[in-house]
Amino acid sequence: MSLSHQIAVGTSALTSQLRLWAGTAAFRPARRQPELSLVLYDMENCPYCRLVREALTELDLDAEIRPCPKGGKRFRPELKNRGGKHQYPYLVDPNTGTEMYESADIIEYLARTYEGRVASQRGLRRSAVVATSKMASAIRPGRGYRVRASKAPEKLLELYSFESSPYSRLVREVLCEMELSYLLRNTGKGAWSDMGPASFRDELFKGKKDTGRNRARLLKRTGRVQVPYLIDPNTGTEMYESADITRYLEETYGA
Repeated sequence: MSLSHQIAVGTSALTSQLRLWAGTAAFRPARRQPELSLVLYDMENCPYCRLVREALTELDLDAEIRPCPKGGKRFRPELKNRGGKHQYPYLVDPNTGTEMYESADIIEYLARTYEGRVASQRGLRRSAVVATSKMASAIRPGRGYRVRASKAPEKLLELYSFESSPYSRLVREVLCEMELSYLLRNTGKGAWSDMGPASFRDELFKGKKDTGRNRARLLKRTGRVQVPYLIDPNTGTEMYESADITRYLEETYGA
């Protein structure tokens, strides 16, 4: 691992620490899953988008992410046409015909509609979570924020991830900057035995690995559970390791 990648992982971990590792566990997943994929217009380093992605992990809900970095031309005009303004996050739920701005409203909608439980986003707690999310964004300024040139893939990429994963964040930042849409398969930890890095966790707890919907899917697909994991149906590529994934994305879709 290069020194620059080590520094990036360290600052990404600090970002998660500032949010007290929210978006790690899916101990109380939604009781219902959407039949059609949710769509989230998102900017990775936006503090309000982060709060929605944390809730998606905790509710164990997947979503198609349409990245809207500053200066982006791929999805920002699309959102302006749908919602009338450039504001993020913006949720589209084709299952109910609902489209909405405002992170607190989106989180409450997801919990209510799909019968899950997440912490309230109102009152004094709202001020605290927004403040810490803004501080977390400041740890990695500019990453996952501004557009860079890329070629759009024909088919949707897939990423197994959970919001607080420091390694997954590095991949999501690149996906955002390159305006590469992807299906976010939330792979939150479903039990206390899942806590810690994969190698440490498997040696110490030796517990079940398929403790969540996507964790079971990933275990069946690859024989292990680790994030991030990228699937690119355009090239038939599937891979672990954040440094390898970001290098692959830049080499394959960089313009």
